[in-house]
Amino acid sequence: MNIEEYFARISYKGPQECLDLETLTAVFQHHIRSVPFENLSMHCGETIQIDLESVYDKIVKRNRGGWCMENNHLLFWVFQTMGYDTSLLGAYVYSPPQDTYEKDMNHLLLKVVIDGKAYIVDGGFGIAYQMWQPMELVSGKDQPQTPGIFRFTEDNGVWYFDKMKRKQCTVGTDNIFPSSVTPENITCKKVFSFTLQPRTIEEFRPMNLHLQTAPDSLFVKKSICSLQTTSGFQVLIGWTLTETTYNYKGHVDLVKSTTLTDEEVEKILQERFNIRLDKKLVPINTSLISMF
Repeated sequence: MNIEEYFARISYKGPQECLDLETLTAVFQHHIRSVPFENLSMHCGETIQIDLESVYDKIVKRNRGGWCMENNHLLFWVFQTMGYDTSLLGAYVYSPPQDTYEKDMNHLLLKVVIDGKAYIVDGGFGIAYQMWQPMELVSGKDQPQTPGIFRFTEDNGVWYFDKMKRKQCTVGTDNIFPSSVTPENITCKKVFSFTLQPRTIEEFRPMNLHLQTAPDSLFVKKSICSLQTTSGFQVLIGWTLTETTYNYKGHVDLVKSTTLTDEEVEKILQERFNIRLDKKLVPINTSLISMF
């Protein structure tokens, strides 16, 4: 594995020696705009592996993306190789149907310490809840970014990660004029909870398999490919391509959705996400749970 090859993969040409927040942010933003959050392998009849060599080969050499256990494991290696004080953390994603956080650890994220100050870095959540900048690990502080206002809250050693809901203006394939959509309450959307206990990648292997095989797994029911852009994000779920532009008018986001054919899905993956699959993708979206 070669760090220069990784930098070429994400088109990063900036400084590497300055172990400051600015450099960390620059590498991180290049990553989330170059490496998709995706689970397409499992819908091509392949198994997602999370050992570092497999992740490196998939993302760097084969120009693919991955889910949290792949993206953040690779970023863990990148930041450690650069010289940052980096550790793996485990999180519990919020489940809207159950109105509670999952009981089992099912999300991987990173803690990076710079000059004694801790930051959370997560390059593997994707879609609308993807942070664009490392977030200072401080409780109760609103941290505005282009995607919205994020916040950590700590309670008895457990940290909670939330994002403020946003107003949207939606445009469908059958709509001539946009229609304004406002959430019932402009409140925080719960994303996940976590502790600061350091983890190893081995602890995520059972969940990595479970998410690929359990009938009730969201990732079994949805084929997903999401990539952040300079103005928002684009995501392909099943046959639906959705493009979101943040702050299209004031603090209102523009959301445009298009339904594709099987042939168009393959074309969009190549043109929009720079992904060419080795095996035939079987798109799927049988879950009613929204990912926005």
